Amino acid sequence: MPFTGFKLHPDLLKGIRELGFTRPTPIQEQAIPPAMEGRDVLACASTGSGKTAGFVLPILHRLIGKPRGTTRALVLTPTRELAAQIHQHLEQLAMHTPVTGAPVFGGVGMGPQEHAFRSGVDVIVATPGRLLDHLDRPYARLNALEVLVLDEADRMLDMGFLPDIRRVLRKLPAKRQTLFFSATIPREIAGLAGEMLHKPVTINLERKAAPAVGITQAVYPVPRELKSSLLLELVRRDVVSEAIVFTRTKHRANRLAEYLERNGIDTARIHGNRSQGQRTAALEGFKAGKHRLLVATDIVARGIDVEALSHVINFDVPADPDAYIHRVGRTARAELKGDAFTFVAPDEEGDLMGIERAIGKRLPRVTLPEFDYAKKPEGKLEIPLRERLAAHRAAQRRRPAGGGQQRSHAAPPKRSGSSRRGGGGGGGGGGGGRLQAILDKHAPPGGRKR
Repeated sequence: MPFTGFKLHPDLLKGIRELGFTRPTPIQEQAIPPAMEGRDVLACASTGSGKTAGFVLPILHRLIGKPRGTTRALVLTPTRELAAQIHQHLEQLAMHTPVTGAPVFGGVGMGPQEHAFRSGVDVIVATPGRLLDHLDRPYARLNALEVLVLDEADRMLDMGFLPDIRRVLRKLPAKRQTLFFSATIPREIAGLAGEMLHKPVTINLERKAAPAVGITQAVYPVPRELKSSLLLELVRRDVVSEAIVFTRTKHRANRLAEYLERNGIDTARIHGNRSQGQRTAALEGFKAGKHRLLVATDIVARGIDVEALSHVINFDVPADPDAYIHRVGRTARAELKGDAFTFVAPDEEGDLMGIERAIGKRLPRVTLPEFDYAKKPEGKLEIPLRERLAAHRAAQRRRPAGGGQQRSHAAPPKRSGSSRRGGGGGGGGGGGGRLQAILDKHAPPGGRKR
């Protein structure tokens, strides 16, 4: 069915044509009709399936003829990057309509976001933590809300946002349309959907989670201490031209990015301890081809659309199959093709076996010809926590006595609500207390530690 079969407003169809969209994806084909009818929707849709347009187009169609100055739709999503991307897609699809939108997330000033609430933009795209910061203020009222979207609901659960989501729900009108999108439906998500949805249309609820068909998957067995060297060699030989490289921790992301930069590979990094400006610059630079590699934690495993990305590298084996599926889903998007390589140290074989059981096949093992798998490593990638703390204490002892005494009279800085909840940043902000502050202070040059 072409997009014209949905009977969307002509101004939306004009924008769709100019964006080069010709036929809807399966999730759009199934979600748009019931959403346009005003029905609740529960959709189990994988990353890269085109689900954003699946809920944005019905919202825009619904709001085109409504009076301006009142917020009538809210999209909740787990990370800043995904919120920014959804808002960008909304603006593109709404280019010929009067409908307005605004992103609301942490890591940036609240002033423009407050203005969006006060002026009553039609659609707000928000992370739960920063939204609650605003909803605690008198200017932020969503009494006229007609449509609520929860996108990447299972990821929000993984990030601990379930209590915040329940708090948000208590501040919204009970009578509304709710569109619920999740890549997987664990028990907690099914329970939340049962509370929120009224006789929903369910889509792909029973699908088996699996990587996209166009992804070629391979495993590189390698000692943990040689992973950095192997990645560098793959890039130097042009086996990998560009890639998002996933690490388990922010500390490892920093150290790996620094190693690659020292060896002449243009590399950007993105994780929860980077400022919003740094994260945006890293993504935009990678998309523009300024950087060959983007080293990241799972903060970007979902929702970031990098057109025609050729490779995803699991530098560390993900802890669970869902994380693996969403990491490798950054490539082979929109029915394109791509490669997903996973570096597996001996102590990670157990996690890999769990992934292989979940996807129903054993992944091929690959060795890189003429790479010395027995060579002595150049040094440790990850500095153990004990060593980092010892180095910090040594630095404290070397500090002049006057410096510490002078600072002792200053009151400790207050932390805002958005910092406490991370502003939807996928791990940035609070949670680490004094220990995290110590580790961040003794970070390697160019980045803070985890």
